[in-house]
Amino acid sequence: MNVFVAAMQLSVAGAFVSIPVVRARFGATATAAAQAELSRQGVRTTVLEENGMRFDAGGHETWAPVSIATVLAATAALNLIGNSMAELFSWIVLGLVVAINCVILHSNLTATTSVQAAFARKGDPELTRIDVAALLKAAESGFPRWVWVLQNARHVIVFGAAALALTTLALA
Repeated sequence: MNVFVAAMQLSVAGAFVSIPVVRARFGATATAAAQAELSRQGVRTTVLEENGMRFDAGGHETWAPVSIATVLAATAALNLIGNSMAELFSWIVLGLVVAINCVILHSNLTATTSVQAAFARKGDPELTRIDVAALLKAAESGFPRWVWVLQNARHVIVFGAAALALTTLALA
């Protein structure tokens, strides 16, 4: 049981690490595509950087998934060595990971409206005139088409592996 739960935790950790890896590899291309779209819209191309919007692996796009993966790996290690606290930590960590992934999925599904609302809150008139849907579509074009498949597979792995691990713990 412990080895299976640890394997599921490591699968989820790998899924989380895929985010900054893809952004590190293709983020510059996505940023360039977004800047080209801003230029097409007649908006200064530095406005995203000035307001903290990134498509690369900087900031929370790296530290958050890497931190989550690290905690999952540590919990998996506790399972593998048979630590008495492994089960409790597994319940807590996997429960939090499922909740976090729900937030990520919601963010992915509502990206346009979320970015529009964030831009409106900034109070920069240049941000409010951006066609956000076109901007995000342009940035998305900077990533290879298979990234969409990876993104969805990542959600399946996170939810599926967490569910399998939690079910295993519940039945143990």
